[in-house]
Amino acid sequence: MLGYALEPNTNPNHFSMLDMPIESVVGDIRDGKNLSDVFKRFQPEIVFHLAAQPLVRLSYNEPVETFQTNVMGTVNVFEACRQTPSVRAVINITSDKCYENREWVWGYRENDSMGGYDPYSASKGCSELVTTAYRNSFFNLDEYGRKHNTLVASVRAGNVIGGGDWAKDRIITDLMEAVSQEKKLYIRNPNATRPWQHVLEPLSGYLLLGQKLLKGKKEFAEAWNFGPNDDGAIPVVQMVQEMQKIWNKIDYQVEQNKNNPHEAGLLKLDCSKARIKLNWKNIWSSDTTFAKIAEWYRMFYEEGSVITESQLDEYVRELEKNSSKHGR
Repeated sequence: MLGYALEPNTNPNHFSMLDMPIESVVGDIRDGKNLSDVFKRFQPEIVFHLAAQPLVRLSYNEPVETFQTNVMGTVNVFEACRQTPSVRAVINITSDKCYENREWVWGYRENDSMGGYDPYSASKGCSELVTTAYRNSFFNLDEYGRKHNTLVASVRAGNVIGGGDWAKDRIITDLMEAVSQEKKLYIRNPNATRPWQHVLEPLSGYLLLGQKLLKGKKEFAEAWNFGPNDDGAIPVVQMVQEMQKIWNKIDYQVEQNKNNPHEAGLLKLDCSKARIKLNWKNIWSSDTTFAKIAEWYRMFYEEGSVITESQLDEYVRELEKNSSKHGR
């Protein structure tokens, strides 16, 4: 296994804490030559493309970098895949914000229009268009097994949260840092509704999809949504209140500012396709998700413990138990 990414840009950072037994190459996906050289040396069989500038508010300050990374970076990844015969499966992880957000109450489906108000969202819509163009032009399904042996899919996940995230301008990070400093969290957009899900949920979907592609199942080489059930789509302020039940040191205050840059108010995904065709489903409810995250940060800040591995083990056990019941 090999990972290709920039150096972690937060302190503390989850990657260094975990000290995973994988080869890690420090590199920028905007450097197409270096990326291709790494592909040629390692000869990967499956590629999960998660590298991105992932922050909405930062995209307002760094729009050029956002588009260069999220659009041309994606082009570079696909070019590296195209030049590496060993690659049999590619999954491009984009975002639920790739959709043209019309603030409607029902979830977006995989065939809805791409769009994006802000540079980040627009860049993710573009990344999806790049994926489709490469699938049609170079990894065409009608030519699979004859002119090429690579299947390409894209995945769009709702708001992914979990322990170990310290990225700027993320509600969980801001909340937990405020608690660690015995301060209140000032919530700027309390009624914004998001499809909250633990990071392990979509990851299980990506791995399941990757298995299908490696088996040569062409019908899975398309776009997929991975998000929570309706109980996971709740307003920001309600999410914080749920966290308070687990860690009583959490405190907050609503402080709306009309000068804040535009952010989506309501955004949901329709994940029927993944549930029906992949037999994928969420394992942890929203209550469980918030409890796991609060516990992760509480253990880190109060006891200096990193409980990622134990939470992963617990999730896998529950996933296996659920799979045996439903034949997944």
